[in-house]
Amino acid sequence: MELDVFTLFPEWFDWFVAQRHVRNVVEAGSAVRFFNYRDHTPLSAGQVDDTPFGGGAGMVLRVDVVDAALAAAYGEDRGERRIVALTASGRQLDDELATELAREPALTLLCGRYEGFDERIVEHLATDAVSIGRYVLSGGELAAMVVADTVLRKLPGALGHADSAMEESFSEALEGHPEYPHYTRPATYRGWPVPDVLLSGHHERIRAWRREQSRRRGR
Repeated sequence: MELDVFTLFPEWFDWFVAQRHVRNVVEAGSAVRFFNYRDHTPLSAGQVDDTPFGGGAGMVLRVDVVDAALAAAYGEDRGERRIVALTASGRQLDDELATELAREPALTLLCGRYEGFDERIVEHLATDAVSIGRYVLSGGELAAMVVADTVLRKLPGALGHADSAMEESFSEALEGHPEYPHYTRPATYRGWPVPDVLLSGHHERIRAWRREQSRRRGR
């Protein structure tokens, strides 16, 4: 996959790209790149935003600025590239959408800032609008990390072991339910014991218990 992030703060992602699963997919051949809107703005003094028509507080990320940044990266023909505007009004991110995006060979995430995007960015420059939840962030950078993390960890080699993602929360293997509870040593702590079934060594009973716990969490 080629995953690109357009942002005013590419340096904020230094921590993200240092994470092991991100390094794994890059070493396996994927690319994670960052583009700063200011580097390609057609406006003077690095301007990227302006006051909203109709009045109101705050500033809005300009459509010509985002278009110029995309053109500098891809030209005018963006082909089949999936371009996602991260906005509160978008489709809610879930495991189904993350799996869908992980199948894309090329994915672009547009980070908003200030009062958000000029709506023409969402309508005409993006192919999708995605929200990570019904709350407000100061910008799209954290949302981009969330989307990128859910997508990249689904790529081959990301987690180091192919079975690691098989029975995760909301996976097909768990029928879309949250993952079952996990326990480790000590077997008893402050009078809180690990369920006996997990100490039984009976793998079929353990599998059945885990599936039932997963279903309960999903109700």
